Amino acid sequence: MEPHDFPLVAAVLALSAVMGLLATLLRQPLIVAFIGVGILVGPAGAGLVEVEGTVELLARLGIAVLLFLVGLRLDLHLVRTTGPIALATGLGQVLFTSVIGFLIGLGLGMDAVTALYVAIALTFSSTIIIVKLLSDKRELEQLHGRIAVGFLIVQDIVVVLVMIALTAFGQRVGGSGGEMALEVALVFARGLGLLAGVAVLMRYVLPGLLHRAARSQELLVLFGMAYAVSVAALTEWLGFSSEVGAFLAGVSLAGTPYRDALGARLVSLRDFLLLFFFLELGARLEFSDTGTQITEALVFSAFVLIGNPLIVIAIMTAMRYPVRVGFLAGLTVAQISEFSLILAALGNSLGHITSATVSLVTVVGLVTIGGSTYLILYSHRLYGRLGRRLERFERADSVRTELTGSHRDTDVILYGLGRFGGLLADRLGGAGHRVLAVDYDPHRVTRNDREGVAAVFGSAEDVHFLETLPLARARCVISTIPLLETNKVLLHGLRHHGYRGGVAVTAHSRRAAEQLRAAGVDLVIEPFDFAASATAEALEAMLRG
Repeated sequence: MEPHDFPLVAAVLALSAVMGLLATLLRQPLIVAFIGVGILVGPAGAGLVEVEGTVELLARLGIAVLLFLVGLRLDLHLVRTTGPIALATGLGQVLFTSVIGFLIGLGLGMDAVTALYVAIALTFSSTIIIVKLLSDKRELEQLHGRIAVGFLIVQDIVVVLVMIALTAFGQRVGGSGGEMALEVALVFARGLGLLAGVAVLMRYVLPGLLHRAARSQELLVLFGMAYAVSVAALTEWLGFSSEVGAFLAGVSLAGTPYRDALGARLVSLRDFLLLFFFLELGARLEFSDTGTQITEALVFSAFVLIGNPLIVIAIMTAMRYPVRVGFLAGLTVAQISEFSLILAALGNSLGHITSATVSLVTVVGLVTIGGSTYLILYSHRLYGRLGRRLERFERADSVRTELTGSHRDTDVILYGLGRFGGLLADRLGGAGHRVLAVDYDPHRVTRNDREGVAAVFGSAEDVHFLETLPLARARCVISTIPLLETNKVLLHGLRHHGYRGGVAVTAHSRRAAEQLRAAGVDLVIEPFDFAASATAEALEAMLRG
């Protein structure tokens, strides 16, 4: 594509829009559609677009913005709030998938370097796609959703570290031991110098510049882009990759009060520029050895779609989490991410792997992204069919918290210590009721110091956990979790254990409230309706006064 071939650019964008509409009808991520467009217009298809020139430049800008936003919104607090499970699952899945994938690659006749690249590419899952799918299903705040986002953030950090290592040492092989040691020392020196420079900017320069740039929203966006691309160019000049520099630029602004405004305005630009990255990937696909690649792609795709979720289920079960939570969280790693494709492209640019290997990883990405989308959309139906077979592997002591004698003297069992649940616990405990609060956030449990309220770690989705609770003495069970499926599971578990007391659950929509009432719930709490009624009464009194 020539830089000024405007009609051709318009045609590619129009085709991308049409394919994007088709993808949304099929409930597929746009990544699949954009890579398909790249295949259609690239050398393997109509041959209208060359990968060099304008497309390549826009693709690199898209990657820089993507990594900048990842760094900008790096939420280590979320990793901490999900406890050790995020680190254990994130790192454990990366380790096991890499080892098994490497052995599969060797078994398929790959050389060691190629097998290692493919194996590492198989370990990373798409945070963007998963967050979008879980958000559409309103499962981000469920236990499996929070755990999944937590270990996906861990994976994002790992892939950035892998890219740093590759770009730092990837082209420095060979030579004597002394020369190698000198190269390593120079890499560390340049890296420390880069970190020190960014730290100085964070402390003395960036706060003032951002404050002035934020007076104009347009200037804030321009400043963010200029800073991200400048740091990316600097790191590339120092011998690292531009992607690492863009990520570092985002991290340096993550602690500023303007991160949310800057991130919100750059999301649309990121999505637009990433279109060209996926177009470039599609255009670079090679089909010279299609038969071999199809066999390899199917083997690796089956491993990602089936093996990765099983690895997550095994790790979470070993850490005493219910199989149901592990199954739902495990489905989120049943695909490879855009970072996997970036890593493969980086390996090709370093000369470690061929473009055919990049094509293989891309095909695996297409298959797994498309397949995992349906797995996540119909996750509860799948568990309904497979749950009984998987539950036989569940540990008998999964997610158990030993209750003391004082805990067993309980009037109210309250699920959820969030904003609404915490206030409700304060009121009930202050009124003299003995409350036992159950929450899956270990920090909320350990920080609980409410009068008359004891807190234990547990999940409303764990039916077996109810065996440890004093259901026989509790007069009421309250769920402040506004999730229909979670409340249905809890209600089913209470009936299974013969609970005869009152049940009150929370709903944020009238449809969910109607379904819960039809299921036999004693009280459906509708916070928005209650808040609107109380607010209307207060406003009416103010208007009359």
